[in-house]
Amino acid sequence: MTNKMWGGRFAQGPSAIMAEINASIDFDKRLYAQDIAGSKAHAAMLAKQGIITKADATAIRKGLDEVKAEIDAGKFKFSAALEDIHMNVESRLKELIGEPAGRLHTARSRNDQVITDLRLFTRDAIDQLDAGLVDLLRALAEKAEAHAATIMPGFTHLQSAQPITFGHHMLAYVEMLSRDWGRFADARKRLNENPLGSAALAGTSFPIDRAMTTKELGFKSAMRNSLDAVSARDFLLETLAAASICAIHLSRLAEEIVIWSSAQFRFVKLSDKFTTGSSIMPQKRNPDAAELVRAKPGRILGAFMALAVVMKGLPMAYAKDMQEDKQQAFDALDNLALAIAAMAGMVRDLEPNKDILRAAANSGYATATDLADWLVQNVKMPFREAHHVTGRIVALAEKKSCLLSDLSLEEMQAIHSGITKAVFKVLTVEASVASRLSLGGTAPSNVRRESKRWKKFLKGK
Repeated sequence: MTNKMWGGRFAQGPSAIMAEINASIDFDKRLYAQDIAGSKAHAAMLAKQGIITKADATAIRKGLDEVKAEIDAGKFKFSAALEDIHMNVESRLKELIGEPAGRLHTARSRNDQVITDLRLFTRDAIDQLDAGLVDLLRALAEKAEAHAATIMPGFTHLQSAQPITFGHHMLAYVEMLSRDWGRFADARKRLNENPLGSAALAGTSFPIDRAMTTKELGFKSAMRNSLDAVSARDFLLETLAAASICAIHLSRLAEEIVIWSSAQFRFVKLSDKFTTGSSIMPQKRNPDAAELVRAKPGRILGAFMALAVVMKGLPMAYAKDMQEDKQQAFDALDNLALAIAAMAGMVRDLEPNKDILRAAANSGYATATDLADWLVQNVKMPFREAHHVTGRIVALAEKKSCLLSDLSLEEMQAIHSGITKAVFKVLTVEASVASRLSLGGTAPSNVRRESKRWKKFLKGK
């Protein structure tokens, strides 16, 4: 038996294997709201242009509302024999309203229908990610303000480098994730074009009004080339690229939470809300939420790569290969939204261990750079010489197993006679972070100002 929606050309139906590989309803049914919205806009336009009657358009609109209500309520029976969401909706519409349903597909093709649905879906997904990122940015800014003066070690190569503040560290992720926020906003601007009316690939001979459907569906403008409209998937590639970068940023923070919450570091503590236990070791508190966020880039970046490989060699215009654009994209965007929500929860939940952080910041001779800077400013020696002198002083402290501030003035003067007792003012971690007043520096006053600026900017977003 052929498919009654398109099978007039065929004497026989597809084989069972063909039917299975061809059907997409199992995953594209989640486009039903976008599909119905596009169909309602299309029907209204057809009626306005006199292509179908107003009575038919009214029947179509009411029927589509009924179909949507059935799907919303979980009462709709999807059929793999009808292949996809478009055919399933149209078939049920025909059952409900009869002949007028057959006029809905006038002046359009499944090619422009599916890409309209996908652009609407991606736009909705970006809006959801936008809301999630705003919440995460707020959480980070709030944590930064609360810990503007909480001292911790700053690392390079995962080795103690210079003292910083916990708030400054949180603000680093605010900056990173705000760029992700901007990338999604940019992708949304470029994808917000209307392909509906491009039909299969060449446009249509019917006197349609694409400006009307553009307005009805909230698009900024209509796409100006029908070939490009039905075959372009760069908007989804761009969204998945932004998602991949965002997931990588989340993974970096997740990795730090995993490290920081370990018994060896104890920099932060997560509550029971975002940890799990062990089935055999009763003492364990595992940062599973952070570990799962850390893993998400694999599947999200994989979705980008999968679509890139699908698209890389396709000629114009539509090809069935493009049916492979949805499953992994749906999965990637769903998982990114979940990861963002989980990270916002963890950021609000975690509590820094101030004493342990300060002690760690005070180890590893983290104020050595402050000593070198002091020599440049007060003894007027070139930085390279100051670096060398400081290195000798650090070696002495290391030999004595003490902090730089525990060395006597006489011991430091034995290495360079120009050193005075004023040097001790810069050797504490508090003095170190307070001195970093340059734009973007870790000084608590900077952190308070920046966190408040971000909170104000995010208010109402």
